[in-house]
Amino acid sequence: MTYRICVVCMGNICRSPMAEVVLRRVLEDRGLGKQVVVESAGTGGWHVGEPMDERALGILTERGYDGAAHRARQFTADWFDRYDLVLAMDRDNLANLRRLAPPGVEVRLFRSFDPAAPSGAEVPDPYYGGREGFEEVLSLVESAAEGVAKHVADEIG
Repeated sequence: MTYRICVVCMGNICRSPMAEVVLRRVLEDRGLGKQVVVESAGTGGWHVGEPMDERALGILTERGYDGAAHRARQFTADWFDRYDLVLAMDRDNLANLRRLAPPGVEVRLFRSFDPAAPSGAEVPDPYYGGREGFEEVLSLVESAAEGVAKHVADEIG
């Protein structure tokens, strides 16, 4: 059985691809890499086919991650059947995904898996800011990825 996760932000060039890359590494480090597929997408289609934002890629590369292969995609309603877990990076994307979701499908905030995060915590969009925003996103994503990995391990037994 393959467990499938999709991480979703607005344009799929900053937050969600960073989370995809980090989560994939965390799952691999826990021996779950062959059992779990991690992908990402955006709720908007502005950047479809484009690589990851160079600032996001730079921060990932500096910390030993490889995000060079990423190309932006747009999440559509028919994708819910593909995934066991859909994770939104913020409340706006959560609301957009819930509008698309068929009845009974659960969509969660990515940071809901971080036990240190307050209820409703989001991963802020760093796009219009500087380097510090991308560093913050990576730290938040790394913290929550541990909790996502634990959840997945419990789900797949």
